[in-house]
Amino acid sequence: FAELHAAVPGLPLASSRVLPGIVLRRDFTAYCPTDGELRALLVTEPLRPALTAPGVEFVVDSEGQYQASLRWIAKRTEALMKHLQSNNVKLLLSSVKQEEVVIYYAKLYGVSVVECLSSEEMALIGEITGVSPYAPFGDSTDREISETAVVTFCQPLLLASKRCVHIGFTSVSAFQPHCLILCGPVDGVNDQHAAALQEAFTMLQQLFKTLDQ
Repeated sequence: FAELHAAVPGLPLASSRVLPGIVLRRDFTAYCPTDGELRALLVTEPLRPALTAPGVEFVVDSEGQYQASLRWIAKRTEALMKHLQSNNVKLLLSSVKQEEVVIYYAKLYGVSVVECLSSEEMALIGEITGVSPYAPFGDSTDREISETAVVTFCQPLLLASKRCVHIGFTSVSAFQPHCLILCGPVDGVNDQHAAALQEAFTMLQQLFKTLDQ
């Protein structure tokens, strides 16, 4: 329930509504508008390539070596974004903050980015779509990316003064997520209404479970 409702203080209760899909309460880091269906990729680690393996020290002896390292990182990041573009990936949903070089090439190749998703949000998206987080292939950027989620729409959403991300997914099960936008004059009233609704849903779940048995 926590991931499927958003409380918006400062608006009348009559402004409350139910929206299809889910609402992520953060703004796009990069937004590239696109029409129609698109593919989304879930990531749980930085996409900027590492210069060395974990536990291996990388020593730079000169400014030239340092600049060469930066060029190598940029080239590898660009190749990854080209690879995503060729697999029709237009949206990155990341549980970690990505480096500026990743954001730069994402914008360049028309890939929207949403960062710092919680583990609960990532788990919910995984449950809806049946998709697991993507793991970079090291030096390989020519393998097809199969673990992508189908997104029916992806757009900014303004809730009072807060910019959010509104996404619709194609579900792999009967579960069709909707998000409750709960409005009220102050946070306390919204919290009371949210608690009452959650208790009502819990009661209904228990009732239907009893009927099934």
